Amino acid sequence: MVMNVQEAIRDSIKTEKNIMDFYRLGAEQMKNSGARKTFELLACEERDHAGQFYKYYKGTDIPSLDEFLVSPPDETTLISSLKTLIGSDFSEKMALELAMKTEKDLQQALLGSAAKISDVEVKAVFELNARETHNHFLMIEAEYARLMGMVAESDMNTFVRE
Repeated sequence: MVMNVQEAIRDSIKTEKNIMDFYRLGAEQMKNSGARKTFELLACEERDHAGQFYKYYKGTDIPSLDEFLVSPPDETTLISSLKTLIGSDFSEKMALELAMKTEKDLQQALLGSAAKISDVEVKAVFELNARETHNHFLMIEAEYARLMGMVAESDMNTFVRE
C-alpha cells in the first residue's frame, strides 16, 4: 500500500505541475486582464498544491520541488489542447471552458484517490486539494460568467453547467 500511496502522491505532484503550466501558458495568451489574472492566480495555487503533496513524497526522482516546477512543461493532453487553441482561433472563453473541465475532472480524481488511501494525513491532503480544486472551478466559472456578460444563475446553468 505504501508504494501505491507514494505513486499517487508523485502522480499528483506531476498533475499539479501540468495544470500550473497550463495556467501559465494560458495567462500569456489572455488579452482580457481579468481572465489573465485568474489564470495567473490559479498557476500560483497549483504550485502550492504541488508543494502540499511534496511534503509527503518519499521518492527520489523529484529531489527538488523548485527545480521540478520550473522545468519545461510536459506535452500532456491538457497542454496539447491549449496549444491547439493557441494555434487556431484562441479565445478566453475556450480556455476558461477547458479550465473548468480540467478542474472538475481533477476534483473527481482527487476524491477517488482519497477514498483509497488509509493514511489519515495523506488522505487529508487529497481531500483538501479536492476542495480547493472545487473552489478553482467556481473561480473560473465566475470569471467565465463575467467575461460572457452573464448576470443570473440561470444563465450559468444554460451556458456552463450543461
